[in-house]
Amino acid sequence: MFHALSQAVGPSEGMRDVDVHGTVAEGFEPVGEAFARNFEALGDRGAAVAVYRDGRRVVDLWGGTRDVDGTEPWQRGTAQVVRSATKGVAAAVLLLLHQRGELDLDAPVGEYWPRFKAHGKDGVLVRHVLNHRAGLPVLDRPLTPAEALDPLRGPEAVAAQAPAWEPGTDHGYHALTYGWMLDELVRRVTGRGTGEWIAAEIAAPLDLDLWLGLPAAEEAAGRAGRVGRAEAPEPASGVLRARPRRAVTEAYEDPDSLTRRAFAAITPCPDQNDPAYRASALPATNGIATADGLARFYAALIGEVDGVRLFDPATLALARAEESSGPDRVLVVNTRFGLGYMLHGGASPFLGPGSFGHPGRGGALGFADPETGIAFGYVTNGFRKTVTADPRAQALVRAVRASLDR
Repeated sequence: MFHALSQAVGPSEGMRDVDVHGTVAEGFEPVGEAFARNFEALGDRGAAVAVYRDGRRVVDLWGGTRDVDGTEPWQRGTAQVVRSATKGVAAAVLLLLHQRGELDLDAPVGEYWPRFKAHGKDGVLVRHVLNHRAGLPVLDRPLTPAEALDPLRGPEAVAAQAPAWEPGTDHGYHALTYGWMLDELVRRVTGRGTGEWIAAEIAAPLDLDLWLGLPAAEEAAGRAGRVGRAEAPEPASGVLRARPRRAVTEAYEDPDSLTRRAFAAITPCPDQNDPAYRASALPATNGIATADGLARFYAALIGEVDGVRLFDPATLALARAEESSGPDRVLVVNTRFGLGYMLHGGASPFLGPGSFGHPGRGGALGFADPETGIAFGYVTNGFRKTVTADPRAQALVRAVRASLDR
């Protein structure tokens, strides 16, 4: 049985009333309550959350305004830029190419992309791109936004870059360079860009509202309410969470740190509401999705959704087997990675020990938990100074856990 949710949420200080709409299945009422509280107490302006269990949608909620600075209501089909939650979708491309026998995760990247081998990068394996052990989180010369949108310039810059540490020996979050390495590998293997591959091989079979490179028709629809305007990105010195350790604060404030340089590989920060930015394909940062699109994608990684399943059991095991763990040389906290996905624990708490997924800096989150059959997607237009454990997304995750424990 499903319950319809349609209510006005009282305004928090400085905010207007917010309407929350959607449905929750019986037993998942705590998620609806937590979603409403996010507007009351945690300052959400516009957001949506979707949850699937065993391939069936059990939560579908939205509320607030489509634009963070506007008044038009968020609709069920409103989509948003999800920042680094894009990485989890893009990672599936390499893993599916491996599953199909078209890509060897243990082959050197240079085997597919010869120019990449320059400056001692012969030993960088394909798996090092996915587990953040390639040693290439920064560029000595950052790209401008215009250069970054050129599909040739980012890969050229990474190919010409010397590693910051010996590849394979340590891990550190590749905030932006991850996307250029991944995209070039996909192009070399398939002849298509990552966004094209996702559209044809993932989004179309699953009927996902999810794009890497927003089509012109959807951009036009966005002006009428399809894709909302997001809050301007925080400065590069934005901290990891509200009360970070001193080492984290210092890393974000030091312009010469790997932390600052990794997030500044595109300088200045692109306007994420610019149609040209949304039409481009940056597999590390600029995917656009509805909450349902993100949750439905993860549901198809762990089981069938309307007859479609993406990962076979062996590939699912690869995605969530620990590849990197411990102090992260970029994020300066403990992180855990499988192949392309953050794992539960440390800086990225998901639902349980077997969960895997990816947050987006400032709020968005997508993940799956095979043990419970849960897949989760949250998108928002109000970005916060968080990289991993956003308090709004975490409140919803706790509510999902409470629903399962009832």
